Amino acid sequence: MKSNRREFLKGVTFTVLGSSLITNNALAGEKLAPFAINRMGSNARIKLSFRPYELKLRHVFTVATNSRTVTPDVQVEVTYDGITGYGEASMPPYLGESTESVLGFLQKVNLEQFSDPFQLEDILAYVDAIMPGNIAAKASVDIALHDLVGKLLGAPWYKIWGLDKEKAPSTTYTIGIDTADVVREKTLEAADRFNILKVKLGRDNDKEMIDTIRSVTNLPIAVDANQGWTDRQRALDMIFWLKEQGIVMVEQPMPKAQLDDIAWITQQSPLPIFADESLQRLEDIVKLKDAFSGINIKLMKCTGMREAWKMLTLARALNMKVMVGCMTETSCAVSAAAQF
Repeated sequence: MKSNRREFLKGVTFTVLGSSLITNNALAGEKLAPFAINRMGSNARIKLSFRPYELKLRHVFTVATNSRTVTPDVQVEVTYDGITGYGEASMPPYLGESTESVLGFLQKVNLEQFSDPFQLEDILAYVDAIMPGNIAAKASVDIALHDLVGKLLGAPWYKIWGLDKEKAPSTTYTIGIDTADVVREKTLEAADRFNILKVKLGRDNDKEMIDTIRSVTNLPIAVDANQGWTDRQRALDMIFWLKEQGIVMVEQPMPKAQLDDIAWITQQSPLPIFADESLQRLEDIVKLKDAFSGINIKLMKCTGMREAWKMLTLARALNMKVMVGCMTETSCAVSAAAQF
């Protein structure tokens, strides 16, 4: 069954920082009713439901390794005593998950054994231990539980974490690999709404992509090669050229298997080098600290908000730069990421 995206999103409580992605009644400054204190003595149990969905993209989205017009998605609801939290699993190709695998995993999740949604650590440890992998599926439950707890507390998660939304970092707009005409169109769409762009590179038209964007705007640009460069000297030469074009950072310049080459590039690069495909979970960060300047944390590849918060804390303790990214997701998961 495919459900309506607007119907799914209308109850989500995550507050987006610095944009207008969402929603209903959890916008900054608006207080939700604090259910938790009065209801924790009830016999309520946590219930899980889910349904598949297809996210249709406005443009073909192309990166170094694939192109797509649709991203499969599974919408998740976690309900406790009449209150519902929302999550999702988005499945871009490189994650290796599918609608079928996510649905199969979620069918194994028994949240009714838990009566206290505030026991996030225990609940999510149980979910993580059900079986290996299935990272996006686990993230969908994590996001829904955090949304539920936020509603019970009457606050968005950035407030629960003690963050100031006025100090939120800039949000980038991503432009996929495409023809010059389409790249120009996408740049014009974004230039008045965002103060930094993110551009996918990693194919033969890298310089043409940058030249086309520079013909339209002088906004700062972050680039993501998505493992598309394989020769370290050519990659480094490209990075020096990108620096001259006003690029501010480079993400995943080479395949994750070439970690030594990436470390060599990082040591000589005039721009910070961020890990994306090389990074999934908390334990990866220490292994990468000498090879990258920073990391890109994505909920769909780290099991969700709980682990993402731990990753952010560890990376900062190691003096690494941090960005929080997303896949092609609905405003539900994007809003969850925006809490950081």
